[in-house]
Amino acid sequence: MMKTEIQDHAEFNAVRYANCWEDADILMEAMEPSGRRCLSIGSAGDNSFSLLASGASEVVIAEMNPAQIACIKLRIAAYKSLSHYEFLTLLGENEGDREPLYEKCKSQLDENTIKYWNHYAEHIKRGFGTVGKFEHYFSLFRSKALPWVHSKKTIVKQLESKSQQERESFYEKKWNTWRWRLLFKIFFSRFVMGRLGRDPAFFKYVEGSVADRILQRTRHALVELDPSSNPYLHSILTGRYGQHLPHALREENYEEIRTNLDKITIVEGTLESALNDEKYDAYNLSDIFEYMSDENTQSLLESIHQSSNTGARIAYWNMLAPRESSESLRDKIKPMGDLSTKLFAEDKAFFYSKFIVEETI
Repeated sequence: MMKTEIQDHAEFNAVRYANCWEDADILMEAMEPSGRRCLSIGSAGDNSFSLLASGASEVVIAEMNPAQIACIKLRIAAYKSLSHYEFLTLLGENEGDREPLYEKCKSQLDENTIKYWNHYAEHIKRGFGTVGKFEHYFSLFRSKALPWVHSKKTIVKQLESKSQQERESFYEKKWNTWRWRLLFKIFFSRFVMGRLGRDPAFFKYVEGSVADRILQRTRHALVELDPSSNPYLHSILTGRYGQHLPHALREENYEEIRTNLDKITIVEGTLESALNDEKYDAYNLSDIFEYMSDENTQSLLESIHQSSNTGARIAYWNMLAPRESSESLRDKIKPMGDLSTKLFAEDKAFFYSKFIVEETI
């Protein structure tokens, strides 16, 4: 298996992300996946399933973490075996008895995946969409830190539908207190995020204050966007997505995903492994370059160009480390700056610092 840089610095043997914490709505607009052969970073699988719902002709999922692959395979089995409501229950969004739902999925799972989830039976009971390291981090934030800053009444008020002017007033007068700012400096510091939320190795190329950048983006999500319809904010603040679900979990997309699951191929390895002797029309790269040096970023983008048909769309996020194609690749990859800026302004997964859309020449 071809290696990627982060494998030299971080462990990949547990669920890091039980859900995709990226806004598939802007990703679909960026990639225009209808009729395209897509290569997608796996994570928990949601954004790859969104590609199916949006008409992709094929989706190749690249994922090197066996625990994440188990999450993806259970999702596939759940789409095949369960109703929409049952799927959300197994995930942890709805209350209910989850073990019988898991039993309904087992006929669609391979032996190794069954062994994995049987070993982590408590994760099934809790809802397998709640068990990632990143989800645990937000659970600690919600249950231990946030009550020190805001009451349940204030949190409910924050998530109510308001005009932009009302949102700004509420933020400045009620939400943006000294306790809120102090909480951010502590809980979203490089040290605490590295210990509780992400592997410390993921901060290797990050410069400057992590907390200050995320606080600025949080204000954007609470004031410029509408918190009442933001599933990621609802999940962080309440533990549930609420009425507004992410793209892959919406009922209107459920049957389209279910009927097109045969278009998915899982490559149990790195993105580089999936590029070998293949041609693609679109790429969901998540925030993969966050963990790479700029030199390795440019090298991988060069490899992507070599594996692309002309006009292939490339979409990815920056969280804390700035990465995009260099001037030396301008004869091969062109930035789509206006589209990137427009979509980033709409990004409901607000903790990223930039959304990049590019196209191969």
